[in-house]
Amino acid sequence: MLFTDCNMTLGEKLRYLREVEGALRGLDRDISQVELARLIQKELGKSISQSYLSQIESGARPHLTNSTRMLLAKFFKVHPGYLVDDPEGFQNELLSDLGGIEDKLDLWLISGAERFGRDVDLHHALVTVAKHKDSRMCLILLGEILENPGLAERLIEVLRGPAAAPVAAPVAATKSRRRS
Repeated sequence: MLFTDCNMTLGEKLRYLREVEGALRGLDRDISQVELARLIQKELGKSISQSYLSQIESGARPHLTNSTRMLLAKFFKVHPGYLVDDPEGFQNELLSDLGGIEDKLDLWLISGAERFGRDVDLHHALVTVAKHKDSRMCLILLGEILENPGLAERLIEVLRGPAAAPVAAPVAATKSRRRS
């Protein structure tokens, strides 16, 4: 659900942010509503109930109070304006019909880098690919590397040294959580 052309409701955005947060924390799953409420209490010293989160996600509560919007935005490190329903016809990219696949791909990569800013290695990798003159070729090359068992791990070890091998582990964990 990372980048879609359809509009996202507030509830869908909150579910998506729980999914991303789980990946960022190295879990092989979304963080639950209960875990989210506990983490907000622990990390920000503020309370929000699991039932309130459930109402938001189900659409029973389509709007947030300003204090709740600011609390969730602070926790997830997103702009408070993100935590609203997208208006009908909303596009998350500013592209004309003349924009090519390379431009769209680069914007998608940069947007992903922003969303995963807490993972320094992933952020850097996404920005580096986006800045390359042929980001499409970079991703195709990555696909070819991953088709060869063990090659990615050997390349990381050669390019970064033996201490870099654990970097590959979170990628495999988050890949199994991908949703359409």
